Amino acid sequence: MSEEMNNMEQNMENQEILEFKQGDRIKGTVDKIEDKSVTVTIPGAPFDGVIPISELSSLHIEKASDAVQVGDELELIIIKVENDNENFVLSKRKVDAESAWDDLKEKFESGETITAEVKDVVKGGLVVDLGVRGFVPASLVEDHYVESFDDYKGREMTFKIVEMDKEKNRLILSHRAVIEEEKEAMKGEVLDRIQEGDVIEGTVQRIASFGAFVDIGGVDGLVHISQVAHGHVDQVSDVLKEGDKVNVKVLSVDRDNERISLSIKDTLPGPWEDIEEKAPKGSVHTGTVKRIVSYGAFVEVFPGVEGLVHISQMAHHHIGTPHEVIEEGQEVQVKVLDVNKADKRLSLSIKEMLPREDGGRREVRRDEYEMPEENTGFSISDVIGDKLKGFSE
Repeated sequence: MSEEMNNMEQNMENQEILEFKQGDRIKGTVDKIEDKSVTVTIPGAPFDGVIPISELSSLHIEKASDAVQVGDELELIIIKVENDNENFVLSKRKVDAESAWDDLKEKFESGETITAEVKDVVKGGLVVDLGVRGFVPASLVEDHYVESFDDYKGREMTFKIVEMDKEKNRLILSHRAVIEEEKEAMKGEVLDRIQEGDVIEGTVQRIASFGAFVDIGGVDGLVHISQVAHGHVDQVSDVLKEGDKVNVKVLSVDRDNERISLSIKDTLPGPWEDIEEKAPKGSVHTGTVKRIVSYGAFVEVFPGVEGLVHISQMAHHHIGTPHEVIEEGQEVQVKVLDVNKADKRLSLSIKEMLPREDGGRREVRRDEYEMPEENTGFSISDVIGDKLKGFSE
């Protein structure tokens, strides 16, 4: 036997012979990447291994290069030994999944939050890669309706695991649960911090028939319809819309029941603020009869500003009750007789705006009659003397 043959036999005896079988975990280095597969060299193996594209990732990928690069060292599992073809069929996906399920189980049991990138947007929700495919149903993405999720792909988001089943390879995640948990924590802080009388900026979240719910930093408070504006409001939607930024005053805080009453009206300038400029004495306005009482009627001339028309200022002739000449809801022209900003009183007259019933002659009131002055050279008797003479003749 030649020396060369002896050396070859010697080398074969010294070389460690490794046995590879299905189910073994191995390490391999990416040597070649094709569109639908990856070739891996395995130390000590008699031949290379192949990872089909379906075994590269738990997610759907178009090209093998989307998951690995040449030179990457991977932990793999042998899923098939093809001695005839001198080939190992390998899986990266299964190794990733086995490691991931253990980690995910701990996070699920502890309620820990997970941060991950949205890998895909599919019908019904979002897909993330956590070593296994995680699905986020559309209803669990946000705490509000989202019309389109197109811009969510590639976004990094936080999730909580709400359901997992390793046997069925089912992993359900929720971003909404994270939001609700954060809001609950913020709600407690806000409830502890705010006090009656505080003025806060908020955002209108929802409109209802009885008022509007306003977010004041993690907790919603109710602005009752009566607290929306100084004037009468028929429908809240006539004044507010969702998303509006508003200033609100805290009216009351019920920490036990987590209820907060708010007012927009109390943060607005009062309707009487510049009443002397808006309704000076002698000015004329169109108003609406709001209430009729025995002694007169209250007429609204500006939102939140009502003035009294005394019964004596309703007509030129005597009337027994206001109902004889006006009715609630009627629009009337009024003239301002007096303004009292401090007491929020406005004296009005309808009579002053009506044509006089004597054909245009002005009625003389007793307080308007003035005696002739002494320097005029005549007295009251002089004024009526000629008339008396007529009777004596």
